[in-house]
Amino acid sequence: MDNRKSFFKGAFCGALAILLVIGAVSCGLRPRGVSASGGKIVTPGVQRKLSVLNGLIDQSYLGKADEKKLEEGLYEGFVSGLEDPYSVYYDAEDTKAFLESSEGEYSGIGAVMTQSKDSGIITLTHVYEDSPAMKAGLKDEDILYKVEGEEVTGEDLSEVVSRIRGEKGTKVELTVLRGAKNEEVTVTAVRDTIETQTVQTRMLADKIGYLAVSEFDAVTYDQYVKGLDDLTGQGMKALVVDLRGNPGGNLNTVCDILDIMLPKGLIVYTQNKDGEKRKMTSDEENKFTLPMTVLVNGNSASASEIYAGAIQDYGLGKIVGTQTYGKGVVQQIFDLKDGTCVKLTIAEYYTPKGRNINGKGITPDVKVEFEWDEKNPEADNQLDAAVKELKKEL
Repeated sequence: MDNRKSFFKGAFCGALAILLVIGAVSCGLRPRGVSASGGKIVTPGVQRKLSVLNGLIDQSYLGKADEKKLEEGLYEGFVSGLEDPYSVYYDAEDTKAFLESSEGEYSGIGAVMTQSKDSGIITLTHVYEDSPAMKAGLKDEDILYKVEGEEVTGEDLSEVVSRIRGEKGTKVELTVLRGAKNEEVTVTAVRDTIETQTVQTRMLADKIGYLAVSEFDAVTYDQYVKGLDDLTGQGMKALVVDLRGNPGGNLNTVCDILDIMLPKGLIVYTQNKDGEKRKMTSDEENKFTLPMTVLVNGNSASASEIYAGAIQDYGLGKIVGTQTYGKGVVQQIFDLKDGTCVKLTIAEYYTPKGRNINGKGITPDVKVEFEWDEKNPEADNQLDAAVKELKKEL
């Protein structure tokens, strides 16, 4: 098992659907069995083979087959055959959880989780204040080890999240590994209705504002504007925007937020398989003019990289930290009209200067590795570096 320090150098796995750049729409389906390239996938031969398998299960399988699970397994396997980590089929339960989370309200424990694409380790990057997770004793940077006694390392993150969520008032047992020595801690959290708190603010010394965004959900824009207004009301002279551990979110949300930060011009553009481009732009109404820095790390992905890339391209602030994840593709949610949905990668995105960062990430202007200080857990050398850059301009 990797320790905490090594995980900080890892990367977030984009499989957690609620945290990707997405746009939910109804689907326009092709005729059954026809692939995107025009060729047939569900051929008569495939149908015959499925019929044979069905007969063998009926005649010979020792256990009791669950027909619904077998059917769902077909759909899941069909989409997984794309070998795209961001394209996923969601059954009815997962679809409900997905839509709730993207709207910013759901029934769960109140913790943001990310997963290393290399090790499969799941980490709690942010535990909400006064949440069931916090009340149970969970902490930021705890490594999720087991759910209800079953190890979850390496499992699909969206499935793990689905198991942790549940009806309000019910309980879920979680085991985490804590600290450099990976101390094993087991707690029981009582699920409750959670309004995702995606923005946190505080005023640092020398009137430097600090605004952390944990994810870009539907609720994030209003929280961001309020946080910025609160800091401005306190006499803010410079700003640190912390996107470390932020795995992404809704494309429209991050563009709306950048519209109040950037001058008039291009925010980002996407390009689909047919070469069609969609441009998102900012207007002249708002522009952030104070000195700013943006904190990122290997867990900053997708919409976070759109934010950091735009700020960097316009020269509005320095990017501080470590190389970002490198997710430069966009997913779209297709409603299958039966309570289920499928998420498919449908386009690449490019920064205002035309950079595609897929597989590469955003390179910080000031590279600073995180240094865990066991004697002083509150120490944050990356934040210190971001503040140092701002003081040069004050």
